[in-house]
Amino acid sequence: MDRGAVRDWLTGLQRRITDAVEQADGHGRFSRDAWTRPAGGGGESRVLTGGALIEQGGVNFSEVSGEKLPASATHDRPALAGAPFTAMGVSLVLHPLNPHVPTTHMNLRCFVAEPAGSPPAWWFGGGFDLTPYYPVHEDVLHWHRTARAACAGCPDGTWERYKAWCDRYFFLPHRNETRGVGGLFFDDLSEWGFDACFAFARRVGDAFLDAYLPIVERRRNAPYGARERDFQLYRRGRYVEFNLLYDRGTLFGLQSGGRTESILMSLPPLARWQYGWQPEAGSPEAVLYRDYLRPRDWLGAADA
Repeated sequence: MDRGAVRDWLTGLQRRITDAVEQADGHGRFSRDAWTRPAGGGGESRVLTGGALIEQGGVNFSEVSGEKLPASATHDRPALAGAPFTAMGVSLVLHPLNPHVPTTHMNLRCFVAEPAGSPPAWWFGGGFDLTPYYPVHEDVLHWHRTARAACAGCPDGTWERYKAWCDRYFFLPHRNETRGVGGLFFDDLSEWGFDACFAFARRVGDAFLDAYLPIVERRRNAPYGARERDFQLYRRGRYVEFNLLYDRGTLFGLQSGGRTESILMSLPPLARWQYGWQPEAGSPEAVLYRDYLRPRDWLGAADA
């Protein structure tokens, strides 16, 4: 595998996304915070706060190494437990100010593990997902169509497999609800060979802005008041719950001695919890719970 090519593409992806988000925001600018870690490696965290569009968001690149692959990265690869490793990736979370603009997340990563007495093992993982508070059906269809298009040319069933994996992964079992409306998620990808796997990761990364920015432009000027803002902050609490309880990337970062500020940049700047809250019957908030917080075949009926 060509680690240099992966690194160059990831840093270029970070640059392209931050440039596009700054242009879309029109006001906010990303700070650039380069860092290193004593255990090996480093990265650059780019964080935007107080923008006209983005209340807070981060687009991070990291390349870290260590003497022992953490447990969060080996649950499907027990033979690699304890092996020296290198991991590089780009991870982003954008929390918009307007409750009608969804929160979004993307992550793309490449691991290399070097167990003693065996050839190095490498794999790709990542994907993107959408977390609306006041979902619009045409936006959800656009999101999934763009994700499906990123899987074109892959083996049959790739889109269906990775769409379903996203639904399973971004699920809060203690709430019995999905975090949002899903997208794509894949991990441990190496079976197609390096060139094909890397090409797929690039297509996913390149598709993100095509998937997200049209939704932003359609919803960014939608009017809202205190009710919508309070609901947005309440639902952001679910985002916090998932990232701290279940997210493998968060666990890997903390278990590997990563930079805490960069790992936890995924959390929203404001969130709230309210005991026993339930949406009012027939309200826009109830629509989210009734129609969107469960796995669905979004495109089957629409594109039949």
